[in-house]
Amino acid sequence: MHHALVHLRKELKKNLFDYLLLFSAGIFFLITADLYKGERLIEFFVLVSYALFYIVWSIYHHIVDNSLHLKTVIEYILMAFTIIFLLKIIILP
Repeated sequence: MHHALVHLRKELKKNLFDYLLLFSAGIFFLITADLYKGERLIEFFVLVSYALFYIVWSIYHHIVDNSLHLKTVIEYILMAFTIIFLLKIIILP
């Protein structure tokens, strides 16, 4: 557990801007999704836009970190589609 916290602290210190950008985009997504509550098509486009942003952000983050691999890109694409699926079913019915 201690090792994970040390690694997380180093990661946040090293890439603070990247994580602030992702966090800010997430907050913006939530606010925008709330503004268009009931507009199913717009909600879906906002959701897909955030998922695409997440994929692009993750690729950028790993390029800067010099740790980009195909399996990492596939993992982030699958995570984005999982997020779309879960949010569409659970939060944005």
